[in-house]
Amino acid sequence: MVTKNQIKLVVSLQQKKYRSQHGLFVVEGAKTVNEILEAGLKPYKLFVDEPNKAENFNGVEVVSKSELKQMSSLSNPNGVLGVFYIPNVKKTENTDWLVALDAVRDPGNLGTIIRLCDWFGIKHLICSLDTVDCYNPKVLQATMGSIGRVNVVYMDLLDYLTKTSLPVFGTFMDGDAVYQVKMPKTGIMVMGNEANGISNEITDIVSQKITIPQFGPETTESLNVATATAILLNEVRRS
Repeated sequence: MVTKNQIKLVVSLQQKKYRSQHGLFVVEGAKTVNEILEAGLKPYKLFVDEPNKAENFNGVEVVSKSELKQMSSLSNPNGVLGVFYIPNVKKTENTDWLVALDAVRDPGNLGTIIRLCDWFGIKHLICSLDTVDCYNPKVLQATMGSIGRVNVVYMDLLDYLTKTSLPVFGTFMDGDAVYQVKMPKTGIMVMGNEANGISNEITDIVSQKITIPQFGPETTESLNVATATAILLNEVRRS
């Protein structure tokens, strides 16, 4: 039987400070929980609201629908909730492309970018310290389990990019058209903040400014950052 303290702990994990304090995060939905288990992340507790759902998981606890609703961050809980240990961050490697995010704040955008990294085989995603937390429940919903396969690292982005030996690509409205740029075998693709783009400090150390050409009427200010990431990673892999 789930205790009040356990419910209180799970609810607290909706806030970043408690995720950091306990080293735990929450995911919901059978598919996402399964994907994270398959990726090798260690579960702390698994909860389901019906006994028949327990057959798909080891070490699961059956709770009532009202108890699961108390723990859930969703208005309509989907019956499976997992609490996982936050994995240790791995050292980034310079043998392939990396994506770097400069103050991306929208959880849906970050979750989609993590999923895109997984799709295009980008193993390491570097985030500035003011980028939204990758274990935010809304981010996790958007990753669809890819959080278990992409190494997300938070660090001083300016310091990292200043010291790297890799070429640094950045997206700008006045950059060279990406379709005419020959992409190297390794590099870092920097994506900027939703409202302000790449910061001035990062702009100063970008070695190649690129843009995605607009073919329609010039009525749209810019592409959504996740959409732009998809197009650019496709070009990276196509090259």
